[in-house]
Amino acid sequence: MARAFLIVLDSVGIGGAPDAEAFGDVGSNTLGHIAEACATGAGDRDGLRSGSLRMPNLERLGLGYAAKAASGELPAGFDFDGAAEAGWACAAEVSSGKDTPSGHWEIAGVPVRFDWHTFPQTIPTFPVELTDAMVARAELPGVLANQHASGTDVIREFGDEHIQSGKPIVYTSADSVVQIAAHEEFFGLDRLYKLCVVTRELVDPLNIGRVIARPFVGKTADTFERTGNRRDYSVPPPEPTLLDRLEDDERGVFAVGKIADIFAHRGVTDIRKANGNEAMFEATLQAMKDAANGDLVFANFVDFDQLYGHRRDVAGYAACLEHFDRRLPELMTEMRDGDMMVLTADHGNDPTWHGTDHTREQVPVLIVGPGLKTGYLGSRETFCDIGETIAAHLSLEAGPHGRSML
Repeated sequence: MARAFLIVLDSVGIGGAPDAEAFGDVGSNTLGHIAEACATGAGDRDGLRSGSLRMPNLERLGLGYAAKAASGELPAGFDFDGAAEAGWACAAEVSSGKDTPSGHWEIAGVPVRFDWHTFPQTIPTFPVELTDAMVARAELPGVLANQHASGTDVIREFGDEHIQSGKPIVYTSADSVVQIAAHEEFFGLDRLYKLCVVTRELVDPLNIGRVIARPFVGKTADTFERTGNRRDYSVPPPEPTLLDRLEDDERGVFAVGKIADIFAHRGVTDIRKANGNEAMFEATLQAMKDAANGDLVFANFVDFDQLYGHRRDVAGYAACLEHFDRRLPELMTEMRDGDMMVLTADHGNDPTWHGTDHTREQVPVLIVGPGLKTGYLGSRETFCDIGETIAAHLSLEAGPHGRSML
């Protein structure tokens, strides 16, 4: 049994989702298009990186093979042709959305069969009843933006007015989400969190997945910068997840990064916050050291998605992938006999694609550990198979969705 480590490379999709057409994402391929751009020089940036995408450690585990199984093509520059050192698979999502909660809940064994509510591509985007209630209950002078927007763009556009007026910046995306940006000093971090709690209560009847606090600092549009004090206010999953099942069995569940927020803090016994992938590595390494026999460490490396996918930054995304690959051996060194590590993703976010939203793609599944099966583990029809594989490894009873790859 030993321990299990579930590592989500947020948005590192590998193309080929069977239902991509329903989402307008036919042809999207996060890893494949980044690799292609790097091979042609479009992924170069002075002082950051250059040349073909180099991910030798993940390649040896089978990442290229999983990508080829999903999309039909090996990523450009991937040339490893030996036997994979891990079990590898590609997995498709059955949940109705391509948002963060749906992907993570399905990974943890609970698919989302219902449709989340989203807001229209209009200005204003939110119902007047909602914004009026926010203003009244939180005693606000009003709200700004009230539209679909990129988080960095909307702060740059409305940040000055926000500081002068005291009105929070409220916006959304293609996901089921209300995002609220406010300055940590001029508006106040605690006040922003309280506003999000109020908003969470107001949108519950609308079936909105998340309310996200997006604090920032800086004095001018050129210096505004989001901080690591983001907080997600999510609805709880509709059924017990792998995390709940582990907690009920008196196991430790270490939630690293934004995992606790995604699961509405349900099924979590130890929260380790970290801002940025570099800090995520340190927090994950420490959680792995602290985890006891039978425990789960569940970590989300968000920079791929938050800093580079949504901003359509190919070079930045490529450099982030290469950085993760260089540090991956540190995680593997912490593994003991009987441990299992699963590396996967929750959706795609192709930085070469139109718009700034997630893309509907399959994800890689790489399962590594001393004595575990290596080679092809199949084309999985649901992310739930990931959670059930971990459940089987940790000697939990099987859940109602998915099946183990062991």
